[in-house]
Amino acid sequence: MSTSSEVAAPEGARGARLTLDAAVLGRPGAPVLHDVALDVRAGEILTVVGPSGCGKSTLLRTLAGLLSPLAGTVSQDGTVVTGPSADRALVFQEDALLPWRTLRGNVELPLAIRGVARSGRRAQAESWLGRVGLAAQAGQLPHRVSGGQSQRAQLARALAGSPRVVLMDEPFGALDTQTRSGMQDLLVEVLRGTGATVVFVTHDVDEALFLGDRVALLAAGRVASVRDVPRPRERGALDDPARAALRRAVLSSPGI
Repeated sequence: MSTSSEVAAPEGARGARLTLDAAVLGRPGAPVLHDVALDVRAGEILTVVGPSGCGKSTLLRTLAGLLSPLAGTVSQDGTVVTGPSADRALVFQEDALLPWRTLRGNVELPLAIRGVARSGRRAQAESWLGRVGLAAQAGQLPHRVSGGQSQRAQLARALAGSPRVVLMDEPFGALDTQTRSGMQDLLVEVLRGTGATVVFVTHDVDEALFLGDRVALLAAGRVASVRDVPRPRERGALDDPARAALRRAVLSSPGI
């Protein structure tokens, strides 16, 4: 397995494969996940569920390169992850927009980091804001827009830099039910065609089954299971027998 330094993927790159091999995750002296063997396929949406404190956010931050594994390895396309990379964008539940920058300015930020010229940054930022329904709010500061609009802007910012991986830590958890459903639909829509790999942490089992191509269940300090989610991706499909059986299996797991 290569340990060469990571190089940001070019704009428009497809999704990356993420692999954890015999990994122990957590902080020194306080591991929370043990013997993790997980293969996230390039271009898939993997949703992650589990009880509070089971290590979902720790897993995400390790994949992002913000935490190093205490043992084992974490790799992207066979290259060991040694730190953060522009290849991997992280989206949080809390409002992480820079308050002194407009929505357009926030979305331009990852493009500036990639060295995109000013004129190109503006055009791409406005294109992404249009895709998430915020063209009219591009010049607004974050405190002037709603929580749902802030989350739309965060999604636009995450995708504007053409990451190969998007890591999402309960990004819709603070939204009301109607706004949350709209954001789920929007996420699926804007990801279509990007090819990005998505790891999406959530407490909401129905959200996990709607969004995920597969769902990973964390329990008792382990990855307890990884299951394919039946398709089609439709809200009415929650009544499908196979989907209903998977939902019951997840909900009956300890701590859920």
